[in-house]
Amino acid sequence: MTPRAAGAEWSRFYCAGDSGPADVLHARFVTHRYARHAHDHFVIALVECGAQSYSYRGARHITPAGKVFLVNPGEPHTGESATPAGYVYRAFYPRPEFLASVAGDVGGRAGVPFFREAVLDDPPLVDLLSQFHRSVAARASRGEREARLLEALARLITRHADAATSLMPVGRERAAVRRAREYLESRFADDPSLSELAALARLSPYHFARAFAREVGLPPHAYLEGVRIQRAVERLRRGESIAATALSVGYADQSHFTRRFKRFVGVTPGQYVREAGLRARSKIDQDKSTPECERDRHTQGGDRARRGAQAVRTA
Repeated sequence: MTPRAAGAEWSRFYCAGDSGPADVLHARFVTHRYARHAHDHFVIALVECGAQSYSYRGARHITPAGKVFLVNPGEPHTGESATPAGYVYRAFYPRPEFLASVAGDVGGRAGVPFFREAVLDDPPLVDLLSQFHRSVAARASRGEREARLLEALARLITRHADAATSLMPVGRERAAVRRAREYLESRFADDPSLSELAALARLSPYHFARAFAREVGLPPHAYLEGVRIQRAVERLRRGESIAATALSVGYADQSHFTRRFKRFVGVTPGQYVREAGLRARSKIDQDKSTPECERDRHTQGGDRARRGAQAVRTA
């Protein structure tokens, strides 16, 4: 449920299985309390508003807004609001084996990371986690979701894991990056994950993402979207409808395509078609882009004009 009334509790659950085997929660809790429990996965959560409280590893901890709280697998803990006003938080629950694979990719270390601190004061980490959560909620591409998650986990592991870890150096990977670019340019309508592209390039996901950004100047998901928008412009200039163009270049629907197109081009697809003097869109597209109140006004105006013309002819 998602009510926003003052004092109301709400929660949203997302399955982010293609961003690593894990689930994602965004919630506001006021009176809800987690019973003391333990589980076999990590809890990595950031508090957006209010303050959270929990008993963990023999102490009670308070997590105010702008901080991150952690729970290691197997550790008993609770969870509740620290104030009567409640708190809003975003939580992510990765499996130990997934974090172990990320740790190996990021710093070449073996084993599952362990985090001694309960609450972290790390604004860059908060920003990275927030970007990941928002990409999941916005149904961003698989590559973008996975890239943002790996960026956040890389900082978490290198800055806060029990064993010191440094990022592995990235060399020139021109051949690997070229293979990935060729794939993205020919299969732009697909939605490849970062792991799939990395396998094609014969590199680990995080290493591939850094090598690609170093070579191209953009992360793979941003490069893919640039290719999509370029192909979309070509299709619109050939007279293809906006709805058909959106699907043909890989967007799930016309509204998503419109938002992304404007972000890259500066105008909506409809504005681009009209102001570039291209062939008019189909009536279906026009109806979809015109608010219902506007369509009603145009229809009523047309009816009045036809009645007036009929009256003139009768007279």
